[in-house]
Parts: sequence; structure tokens; C-alpha cells
Amino acid sequence: MADPATVRTDARRHHDPQVRGFASDNYAGAHPEVLAALALANGGHQVAYGEDDYTGHLQRIMHSHFGPTAEAFPVFNGTGANVLALQALTDRWGAVICAESAHINVDEGGAPERMGGLKLLTVPTPDGKLTPELIDREAYGWDDEHRAMPQVVSITQNTELGTVYTPGEIRAICEHAHERGMKVHLDGARIANAAASLDVPMRTFTNTVGVDVLSFGGTKNGALFGEAVVVLNPDSVRAMRHLRKMSMQLASKMRFVSVQLEALLARDLWLRNARHANAMAQRLADRVRSVDGVEILHPVQANAVFARLPHEVTERLQKRFRFYFWDEKAGDVRWMCAFDTREDDVDAFVLALKEEMARQ
Repeated sequence: MADPATVRTDARRHHDPQVRGFASDNYAGAHPEVLAALALANGGHQVAYGEDDYTGHLQRIMHSHFGPTAEAFPVFNGTGANVLALQALTDRWGAVICAESAHINVDEGGAPERMGGLKLLTVPTPDGKLTPELIDREAYGWDDEHRAMPQVVSITQNTELGTVYTPGEIRAICEHAHERGMKVHLDGARIANAAASLDVPMRTFTNTVGVDVLSFGGTKNGALFGEAVVVLNPDSVRAMRHLRKMSMQLASKMRFVSVQLEALLARDLWLRNARHANAMAQRLADRVRSVDGVEILHPVQANAVFARLPHEVTERLQKRFRFYFWDEKAGDVRWMCAFDTREDDVDAFVLALKEEMARQ
């Protein structure tokens, strides 16, 4: 063990801030305006557990985006937001219908089922999007005591495959679900990117069309940490405050979550960040389409590009830029752009891709 007297205790940088990859928008740091807001909120004492002035002001900002009945419950992370939201919408015997590719099914370590006690009823989709017809594959058996009861439809906007629901598509889902006595949850980890893609306010495809509860994402859009469960239909949930505490998502110093969301939403930072990330993904897709042997798999509608290329090329390219396989067996990869992705980053990546493809 090192002698404590010889261990450095001063903060120092341990990475090259000029290095950017295409693995995830979670890799990006916090936007400077968010960091400035955190500093502004620091100092002095504020009441803990959400009774602070910043969380109170966040409610008024959420009203401006989602209407006067919206209530935001800041939480630590996206998985926590989803599990909390789904718990609040279901009974102990309830089930959630979602796309097979949904984050709650694939990327949350079984948390909705293990921590939330929920049954996920998954449906294969070609583009990550549910439809009323696809929902009906699992929307049955409400009186069957041997089957978990479908109570919620959960959709993701934009989807895990980078596609975006139109407001009309979400309206059709909400009407279909509500007619069958189910509620609708929207996982909005990248809701800003979807709004930027559609060029509409977020309310246009949430509360206006019938979504009951929203998981609002901040981290992927420039926050340091923090998301929120936004209740759009107060009659759809129960005991949100108790569930948030039980789910270990109640921040004591909540002002530091709320002020980040305020920094994003009070003006247009959320939209500027999302538009830039989307534009970089479009730039990447446009340049990749000219590379022989590389196939774009899905419409590029937000900040993700899904592609298929030779396995050996991917492995060599990953040594130069960070990104992930999406389906390693098929050779599918995912390239994500963030609010701080630069045109030079995209161009350097495409050049490297062309060089590796030429080696084939």
C-alpha cells in the first residue's frame, strides 16, 4: 500500500479532452452552460429532498413544455426513471408491453423485473416502433389469473434503433391502449433529439396525444447526471413520492439535479444540443453511404447511425475510435453522435473507415 504521505490529493486531468468517439452520447461530458448552472446553485443552504427553490422553479419550466398539470420528479438516472414510472403505473400483478429492442428489456439489467416486480411482454419490431397491431399481440388475457395483466404500453422516443415516432403514430398508440384500459409510458432518454428531428415542441408527441407518464432524459443531452419522471396525467399514477424513495431515487441535494434540467430547458439549450447531435449523425451517414461495402441499416432520424460492415474492419476501426457492436454475429454496429461531436471528428472517422475498408 502506498504511503499516504506520498499520494497526490490534488485534482488533475486523467484524459485527453480532444479525444471523441462514437460509442455513446453518454461518453460526452457536461455542457459548459450546465456546469455554470451547477456553480450558480452551489453555496449556502437549501432545503433537502426536493423542497428547494430550484426544484420548485423546475416545475414551472416543465409546465411551459408539458402543460399546467405536469409534475416533475427528478431522479438520478434513466433506469431509475423508467422503473419508477412503470411501478407508478402498474399493480403488483401488472405487465408492460414493449418492443423487444426496448431499453427496459435489453439494457437495464433486468431492473424493471427484478426491482420493479414487473413482467415485460415484448414484441419484435422491424424498426423499434410499436403499432396498435403489434401491441395486440400481447394485449389480451386481462381476466386470466394465470397471466400477468397488461396494464401499460411503453414506447421509446426516439427508439433504440434511432427511428422517430410521428405525433400521429403515438396518438394512435395512446388511443388504442386507453381503449383497452392500459396506460402509456414514454421513455424519453433522447426526447430532445426526437423533438429536434420532428421540429415540433415536445408536448406535440407527449401530453397532447395522450402519453400518461414520461421519463425525461437529461444526461444524453448535456447534463452531468439526472433525469426526471414527468407525470403528464395525474390520474394515472399513485404514490409517486413514496415510490421514488423506495426505489432509491430520492436525491437529498436535489437542487443539483433540478438546476441542470433548468439549464437545459429554461431556454433552448436542450434543442441546440439535440439539433447539433442530429446534424452530426446525418453528416456521418451521408459520408458513410459513399463507402463501398458499408450498409446503413435504419433511417437516420436522430443522433444514431446503424451500419453493417465486415467484422475484421470493425475490430481494426475500434482500435482507432470507440464504438460498439450492436449485433456482433451479423456485423451490425452503432455509431452515436453527441452535443459536442465536431465535424472534424466525423470526417476523421469516415477517413479511417475508408482506410480500413481499403485494406479488405
